[in-house]
Amino acid sequence: MGAYLVRRFSLMLLTLFGISVIIFVMLRLVPGNIADILFDSAGLINPAEKVQIERELGLDRPITLQYAGWIGGLLEGDLGYSYVSERPALEEIARRVPITAKLAGLALLFSVLLGVPFGVISAVKQDSGLDYLLRVVSLCGLSMPAFWLGLLVLMGFVAEFGTIPIYTETPKSLLDALLIYSVPAAVVGFRSSALIMRLTRSSMLEVLRQDYVRTARAKGASETAVNYHHALRNAILPVITVIGIEAAFLIGGLIVTETVFNIPGVARFLVEAIRWRDYPIVQNLVLFIAVIVVVANFIVDLLYGVLDPRIKYAD
Repeated sequence: MGAYLVRRFSLMLLTLFGISVIIFVMLRLVPGNIADILFDSAGLINPAEKVQIERELGLDRPITLQYAGWIGGLLEGDLGYSYVSERPALEEIARRVPITAKLAGLALLFSVLLGVPFGVISAVKQDSGLDYLLRVVSLCGLSMPAFWLGLLVLMGFVAEFGTIPIYTETPKSLLDALLIYSVPAAVVGFRSSALIMRLTRSSMLEVLRQDYVRTARAKGASETAVNYHHALRNAILPVITVIGIEAAFLIGGLIVTETVFNIPGVARFLVEAIRWRDYPIVQNLVLFIAVIVVVANFIVDLLYGVLDPRIKYAD
């Protein structure tokens, strides 16, 4: 187990290093930079002033030195300064991460609590009326974009209650947070729950046809024990994989939802930073999302061994 963890951590570090290089190089291959944007928006016509701006922002240094400075700052906990707000990048990012984390956590909770049970029910009641209904609902969830469903929800709230459930101020209590985040979380989680439900259904159907399930029934095991103890335990592994991927996706994939519901989260901030070529913000946010994805996959790998004792990690 120890050797496996060392290999996995080494692979994680190598992956993050490669991602950091790609982020840094690709961002600077995009035409224009923050100096161009500031120069044009201010209506300046003196090229010497633009050169001065680039020098102040460190954009005149070789790209290798810029990369080394960024990585060195990361190792020291210094993420640099935002070119637009002129505030520390860590401060700008840190106040938005909890907002996106709450929204993503609620959305993931919503999707798991609905997707897994309904997937099991759909498999157990295969080809019944309830199965067809759940399959239609899941197809609707996969077909409808989250932003479109979000707009429909907003219009429904306006028509029925005369108000819009959007983010207007920082919630002061847990109840306020639930009220603010529950609606957008349900909108985003609806699609994820549909995906999890269909995968759970297909995985359960495959397991329910196995010989050991028929043997359990022949020995007199109850349907509850067969479905939840024998079948679901073995069918859950691919579902765990998708849940891990969805958890990572929800951190950086809420751009449109955060915009529709006016939520000042990480994804929305990332789009604004890209538009302004705010290099420190973009680099650190994309790397942060990459870390979430890598860590989520690592946790999923460890859960395999916990959920399935047949899986062993050789030293």
